[in-house]
Amino acid sequence: MTGTSTTTGRSGRPLHGEPLLERAFRVLTAFADAGDGLPLHALAARAGLPKSTTSRIAAQLMSVGALERLDNGDFVVGLQLLEIASLAPRGHGLRAAALPFMQDLHQVTHQHILLAVRDGHEAVLVERLSARNATAVKYRIGGRLPLTETGIGVALLAYAPEQVREEALAGATDANHLRRLMATIRGEGVCAMTGSNPLRTGPTTMSTVAAPILNRRGESLGALSLVAPDEGGPQLAARIALRTASLAISRTVGR
Repeated sequence: MTGTSTTTGRSGRPLHGEPLLERAFRVLTAFADAGDGLPLHALAARAGLPKSTTSRIAAQLMSVGALERLDNGDFVVGLQLLEIASLAPRGHGLRAAALPFMQDLHQVTHQHILLAVRDGHEAVLVERLSARNATAVKYRIGGRLPLTETGIGVALLAYAPEQVREEALAGATDANHLRRLMATIRGEGVCAMTGSNPLRTGPTTMSTVAAPILNRRGESLGALSLVAPDEGGPQLAARIALRTASLAISRTVGR
């Protein structure tokens, strides 16, 4: 019987029997938070594969458009992969319903408007609208955010299965605060929180107002949030706007 381990042996080569598809996926996921591109040696190191194996798999991925190569030799994710990923129903259908309301929020606030769905213990960003002069944030479409440290993550966590919530609370820095936020979301349909800015530039703290998007059975479809500099001012208007938008998206998806 062949094994399917994704670890490597002492030689750096994948263990015997690892399917080619798994190795190819390791090459693709190596681009998470990679920036513009990766040279072969960095791609191989991130994927945990020998350079020769990585080069061969990368060439195959290029042949089907999943990877592309820049003039300097670096590899980047290909447009064909982007096209396929955009068809994911959990993100695409929700995005189509949410986009008009996100655009309204974006025009009024001139800040970052995020849309995310839950995948396990993380939030996956499926859309982001940002004004030109908005404060820079460390969020990108397709990026993953922790459920316990971001407003949009907490909005998703509040309606996650009980096991997911308990596991998240067990690893949280302040479980009681997290419980209060989730209770607020379930009671009021929206919450606000502040946190440190992960980027060195801009304000030291950022504020988030987030609201869950639910189906007719009260189950989570995703979440919506507004991210802006923490100016210490009233957030009532933002809370009302996010709550109103989330309800409108829910009704649109329901139709």
